[in-house]
Amino acid sequence: MSGCGALLRRNQSILLVLFLLQIQSLGLDMDSRPTTEVCATHTIAPGPKGDKGEKGLPGIPGGKGKAGTVCDCGRYRKVVGQLDISVARLKTSMKFVKNVIAGIRETEEKFYYIVQEEKNYRESLTHCRIRGGMLAMPKDEAANTLIADYVAKSGFFRVFIGVNDLEKEGQYVFTDNTPLQNYSNWKEGEPSDPYGHEDCVEMLSSGRWNDTECHLTMYFVCEFVKKKK
Repeated sequence: MSGCGALLRRNQSILLVLFLLQIQSLGLDMDSRPTTEVCATHTIAPGPKGDKGEKGLPGIPGGKGKAGTVCDCGRYRKVVGQLDISVARLKTSMKFVKNVIAGIRETEEKFYYIVQEEKNYRESLTHCRIRGGMLAMPKDEAANTLIADYVAKSGFFRVFIGVNDLEKEGQYVFTDNTPLQNYSNWKEGEPSDPYGHEDCVEMLSSGRWNDTECHLTMYFVCEFVKKKK
């Protein structure tokens, strides 16, 4: 009977060890202590070291791999660069549309819009043209008064308008090359250009014109012709 009891206890010990090993293999660590500590009364001694096997024969060397495909990085860089340019242009256009919606002035024939970005005269011309307009040309008292009121109520002191004498000193024309025959609104004592550097024109918030240097940067007014229905 004592032999059967010993055999039963031995089987129970084996089952307990197998159960704990199964839990560890599943990642279910029931106790942070090492197994030898958990099973202090049933420590498993390490088995005998196996015989040292013979060293295997060296394998057959591998063949030379196929040449990799050459990446045409230059082409992809060019595409990415073009996308960056397109995104930048889109952002600029979106900003322009957003600002236009915020406030414009209009007559029966034209829209006027103050671009609140400081640019020099030539940059101002280009900015208006690539958006389908021109730098504003107040060719009569009504248009001049409307633009001046727009500038004053916007809280600005001066803006570029579409008048210059870039082609011939002292001979001012609008940006569409029409001469100032029927209308002008110069500030008293202007235009005065003793050194020949003031070839562009700004409108003050009072509505008066003043000749100024073209390289200076300031806000400007674009005009857009309304589409006929």
